[in-house]
Amino acid sequence: MNRSARTNGRYSRGSGRRPAAPQGEFTLPVTVTPALPPVEDFAALGLPDGMLQTLTRLGVTTPFPIQAATLPNTLAGRDVLGRGRTGSGKTLAFGLAALARTAGQRAEPRRPLALILVPTRELAQQVTDALTPYARSVRLRLATVVGGMSIGRQAGALRAGAEVVVATPGRLKDLIERRDCHLDRVAVTVLDEADQMTDMGFLPQVTELLDQVRPDGQRMLFSATLDRNVDLLVRRYLNDPVVHSVDPSAGAVTTMEHHVLHVHGADKYATTTEIAARDGRVILFLDTKHAVDRLTTHLLNSGVRAAALHGGKSQPQRTRTLAQFKSGQVTALVATNVAARGIHVDDLDLVVNVDPPADHKDYLHRGGRTARAGGSGSVVTLVTSPQRRGMTRLMAAAGISPHTAQVRSGEAELARITGAQAPSGIPVTIPAPPKAPSPRGERGGTRGRRPRDGRARRAYAARTRTDTAA
Repeated sequence: MNRSARTNGRYSRGSGRRPAAPQGEFTLPVTVTPALPPVEDFAALGLPDGMLQTLTRLGVTTPFPIQAATLPNTLAGRDVLGRGRTGSGKTLAFGLAALARTAGQRAEPRRPLALILVPTRELAQQVTDALTPYARSVRLRLATVVGGMSIGRQAGALRAGAEVVVATPGRLKDLIERRDCHLDRVAVTVLDEADQMTDMGFLPQVTELLDQVRPDGQRMLFSATLDRNVDLLVRRYLNDPVVHSVDPSAGAVTTMEHHVLHVHGADKYATTTEIAARDGRVILFLDTKHAVDRLTTHLLNSGVRAAALHGGKSQPQRTRTLAQFKSGQVTALVATNVAARGIHVDDLDLVVNVDPPADHKDYLHRGGRTARAGGSGSVVTLVTSPQRRGMTRLMAAAGISPHTAQVRSGEAELARITGAQAPSGIPVTIPAPPKAPSPRGERGGTRGRRPRDGRARRAYAARTRTDTAA
């Protein structure tokens, strides 16, 4: 073993050269043990009959590239490092493997057998929804563990003996501290969107949780981008991983058009309103909760069926708003980065960055709400004169060459690119989502009450901020 290899048996680089990394990312490890070849159809994987029948019933016939490449190896028990842009099929890539390898087993109360860690509540719910039909086909019980919902109810699901847990790190840590969950039987662990978990400050919680699962278990790490903090997780927890990497600025992104529209500051609101009034659904991203609420109110008064989504909303509110958007009751979803990951909406063909994102990773994840599952779509970013230079650097970091145009509200070019049109001007009302439950109702018993003492309140906020902010 060469000098660069770790000696603890958890990670081995091999002696070959590591390929060059995209800007801002680490170089990928070299797999020592050859990977199994990809498959062309699910029938070749030896999945349980119930799962194959469910795939057929749901019309999932041909594996996406990341599924075809990783599933033969994950089903054989190999650790996997998968990089692919959002919407590339990662959920089934890890989900089918986790379920198939757990099928036929029964969990003891409070001791799940498989764990899927995700950064946000929305992504947790999306993963649960995607995997539930397949879990039912092999009689596995799923539990979703996230902040903003009743911790007592989640503890009850764990006490009933859920085999597979989909969780955000903060809430899972709470349940472990309450002795409602133990990870010592977890044999399959998945980290989905690992880069966002580290960006959100979850890294200490993630490592603490991974240290509690079975040391001889299987680990899968999937992410759209791979930065230095993700490298730490790879080195520490993946053992000779099979590596499957699709450049986040390539592959499925070829089905996505990128437009940078130069706008005048005084005309930006009118331009945004006309885009929001287009036929069909659109997600509009802004930087702050206040800006989201202000634009949403303006759009509603202008006749656009709009709704706000941000971390200041309760989880029931956020869930209902997403349901309204998916059903078409809401056509313009105005959101902060809370919606940049974990939201899948069929046939969404336009994402608009009203405020340009802070970095290229945020851009890729915001844009990943469209052109999903092999579909097509457009990402439009509105840029004022002072923002042009920063946007040029961001696009270069993302590896994207966008179409650029100067536009104004009411112009044909804006309508051609975005479908913009004049709003009706007749105010509309969207039924309000339910009010947030009280802290006691959300978290269960006195343990969920917000402390009154200043020092205790600060400690409480530090413990819960990551889940509630998401």
